[in-house]
Amino acid sequence: MAWFSKQKKVKTKESTPAAPPPPAAKGEGIWYKCDACENVVARAEYEKNWHVCPSCGQHDIMPIRRRFELVLDPGSFQELDADLNPQDPLGFSDAKRYRDRLRSTYKATGLRDAFVSGVGAIEGKPVSIGCFAFEFMGGSMGSVVGEKVARVLDRAYERRIPAIVFSSTGGARMQEGIFSLMQMAKTSAALNRFRAVRKPYVSVMLHPTTGGVAASFAWLGDVVIAEPKALIGFAGPRVIEQTIREKLPPGFQRSEFLLEHGMIDAIVHRHELRSRLGQILSLLA
Repeated sequence: MAWFSKQKKVKTKESTPAAPPPPAAKGEGIWYKCDACENVVARAEYEKNWHVCPSCGQHDIMPIRRRFELVLDPGSFQELDADLNPQDPLGFSDAKRYRDRLRSTYKATGLRDAFVSGVGAIEGKPVSIGCFAFEFMGGSMGSVVGEKVARVLDRAYERRIPAIVFSSTGGARMQEGIFSLMQMAKTSAALNRFRAVRKPYVSVMLHPTTGGVAASFAWLGDVVIAEPKALIGFAGPRVIEQTIREKLPPGFQRSEFLLEHGMIDAIVHRHELRSRLGQILSLLA
């Protein structure tokens, strides 16, 4: 037997069962500590403030259902395409099998994939809308996510209504390989079809928006807006610095830097997002 061979350990009946995890500390989760200013506030106040730090205005990643509550008229959202489930076309396995990772993520989040879509209304104006769920595998774009984004645009084309997509993603989903990369072309083609109805497509970039999503439909909006201090770009700053062997300027790839260099149209605070979207739809739709 080779010296590096590993033998699988077999548990015997006499083995002592693993000790249960220690109970959570009393009061855990009641308080929120901001990563930016380190101020501590009651979590209820923080969540009521739409996951924005009351002290410094830091915008944290917000659960996807809360995003729809933030921007849409109450009771107007109708989720569609919820029956689409991701598959494992490559039989991919790394530290964990892809199908097992999908199953455990669904149990943890209650989401089938990293994108939720449907129709709703903003200030009485109907829209076809979709939003990435960063809590599902970092908002990565697989074949189901690409299909749902395309359907948001196709639905807007069929109904002659505006389309809005909120992006918050690490990019393509590596577990689906080329099937994931194909979604860049697929969604861009769907957007090109939608252009024929001459209705606005608004792309809202959240923190972070990177990779293949940034390289396709997220940058192709008629109006491109972002939340404050959002990281937006194709490759991350660290990868770029290692490639070009130069120090990047301060704030590189943050929404403020991109606005200054003409890459986006506006930075909108989360509290003002619904009214600004209503204004855009009034002017362009």
